[in-house]
Amino acid sequence: MNTLMRKGVLGLAGLAFAGGVIGGPIAAHNAHSVDARPVAVVQSSGVDSAKLIPHGTQGVQSHIDLDGEQVANVKAIIAATKKSDMDERAAVISIATSLQESKLENLGHLGDANDHDSLGLFQQRPSSGWGTPEQVTDPEYSTTAFLKGLKQVDGWQDMPLTDAAQTVQVSAYPDAYAQWEQQAADLVAQYWNS
Repeated sequence: MNTLMRKGVLGLAGLAFAGGVIGGPIAAHNAHSVDARPVAVVQSSGVDSAKLIPHGTQGVQSHIDLDGEQVANVKAIIAATKKSDMDERAAVISIATSLQESKLENLGHLGDANDHDSLGLFQQRPSSGWGTPEQVTDPEYSTTAFLKGLKQVDGWQDMPLTDAAQTVQVSAYPDAYAQWEQQAADLVAQYWNS
């Protein structure tokens, strides 16, 4: 990566970090109760389950039941991942990140409960350069923006999920992404080929 591009990425990451540290993703963390029961891995033909969770899961895994809108958002994340020429592991990281940030709900402004100007599936902040409010609340755009950030992380394919997600998101709760890895992998296994 050339020096000018790296400085731009690091500058954007610094802005996102400052916003995350000051406000934290409070709204996304308090929006829903979570069932922390163990879950089974869904097997699907054509998806290599070892590729979905190459490092095993970290810590207690959480699980939520999804409604039709959330499943549609899972499918949109998978479609954007494929369109970005990225693999199933990138989809797992993306879905786990969205599970943590918004419970796979395309959130608009939440009023007093909003974390600054965080919006959409990934709680991306227009003021931090993620895009306009309309863009970051578009599932394809927001996923593509997240994946663009992930592609710029050297060695993301070999990182534990929470480290890869945190490097892009720069959250005040860096370990929180890990709890969604199993459900994200199950969803990718279920919907990658559909």
